Amino acid sequence: MATQVRTPQLRTGLIARKLGMTRLFNDDGSTTPVTVLHLDAVRVIAQRTTETDGYTALQLGIGKAKPKNVSKANRGHFAKAGVEAPLKLTEFRVDSEALIAPGTVLSGAHFVTGQKVDVTGTSKGKGFAGAMKRWNFAGLEASHGVSISHRSHGSTGNRQDPGKTFKNKKMAGHLGVERITTQNLVIAGHDAERGLLLIKGAIPGSAGGYVLVRDAVKRARPADAPFPTASV
Repeated sequence: MATQVRTPQLRTGLIARKLGMTRLFNDDGSTTPVTVLHLDAVRVIAQRTTETDGYTALQLGIGKAKPKNVSKANRGHFAKAGVEAPLKLTEFRVDSEALIAPGTVLSGAHFVTGQKVDVTGTSKGKGFAGAMKRWNFAGLEASHGVSISHRSHGSTGNRQDPGKTFKNKKMAGHLGVERITTQNLVIAGHDAERGLLLIKGAIPGSAGGYVLVRDAVKRARPADAPFPTASV
């Protein structure tokens, strides 16, 4: 009889605010570029269970919103959880064993140094961009009869048959402001006192934007990673 291998239990991720980039100095004098994320009072707002919602997840919030900016329905939702109104909400799918009580504060210690994570954010908006910038096209030749249109994308269709330009043709248009996930980034460290999380390399989005950090789906979670989360 073949032995069954249970997949690792799915735990929650974190929502953070991107502050910018800096570098860490190593013992040998070299430097490591890192992105600094701020965990501003990240806390559990509510639970989603199979019995009541049909799936299992955790609703997390970050920051503190002004009461005047919170709708009446949301005020009741947050009062039921016994937490302050957050600036932004998000959900993470988790296993039933990884549910955390509402009001629990999460810190950067949720991830361990050296762990691989996936980071999801909204890319920077670039406005209307040509085909060379948007799709990395080579452009037209600098000579051989090409006049004025060196950076154009060239032909967009065929002959009389089919006599049209197909949908999803790569052409000039709006670039950026898309949901992007960068996988297998490395946790460089965290500062619990200041609520900072350091990730090696660059992550999607501009400074001030919100990002989601979760365990890498293509790498095993370290054995010393706290489950369901680190105690504060």
